[in-house]
Amino acid sequence: MQPSWGVQSVGSSSFPQTRRNVGKCDMGSSKADEKILSYNDVVLRRSDLHILSGPYFLNDRIIEFYFSHLKSTYTSDDILLLPPSIAFWIGSCPDKESISCFVEPMKLGSKKLIIFPVNDNVDVTWAEGGSHWSLLAFDRKANIFVHHDSNGGTNSRHTKRLYQSVVDFVGCSGSKPKYVEYSGTPQQVNGYDCGLYVCAIARVICSWYTSRGSKHDDDDNDREDDLWFSAMEELITPCAVTQLRSEILRLIQKLIAAKQDA
Repeated sequence: MQPSWGVQSVGSSSFPQTRRNVGKCDMGSSKADEKILSYNDVVLRRSDLHILSGPYFLNDRIIEFYFSHLKSTYTSDDILLLPPSIAFWIGSCPDKESISCFVEPMKLGSKKLIIFPVNDNVDVTWAEGGSHWSLLAFDRKANIFVHHDSNGGTNSRHTKRLYQSVVDFVGCSGSKPKYVEYSGTPQQVNGYDCGLYVCAIARVICSWYTSRGSKHDDDDNDREDDLWFSAMEELITPCAVTQLRSEILRLIQKLIAAKQDA
């Protein structure tokens, strides 16, 4: 997740968070780095399969892959799922003018739903730093940014920094979008599933938005209690999150097999 500040570079805790990314430690470095799948703009490596096979912290590539898969599933141009590296860049860049130039091609002002993965990395020189993921979602109709943290608000400081960096560029007329820490976010039961909660919550939000369809466009009185919260609380459980890890692994294996057969 290492940023470059040049705009041309686009392309209290319940559990102690543990990266537990041992893919390269358990296999030879060259084998771990072997490319196994190119999917849209994401390149997965053999070590990513190892991460998904065990109880390990998800890295940037896996989250970016799953967000890309969600975009292929929920194809509305109204929805924008930002890769971890881009969200990290926006939240870490100290210069508003650089951010403005950087986000202009993303057309944030035309998106009705924007989802940002948030990492607690504070070292911009460490490309895959940090030990906790959470999710920030912007809903234009409700004029709100909502933070979902599966570990009791651990990432609040980092998420507020991202919110402050991006809020002026989402193109809302009238009042400034407010920021909400959602206290009802499902909570993880270990120190390594935070990235899976981000993936699971992102899927629920995309599904919620798509299922609302034209109702979302026509309703001028969206309220916070009309958002995705009830669906999220119903669908996201520790068991469902564990199943999602296996589901992502099977999806990757299926895509690899399809490319080999092509």
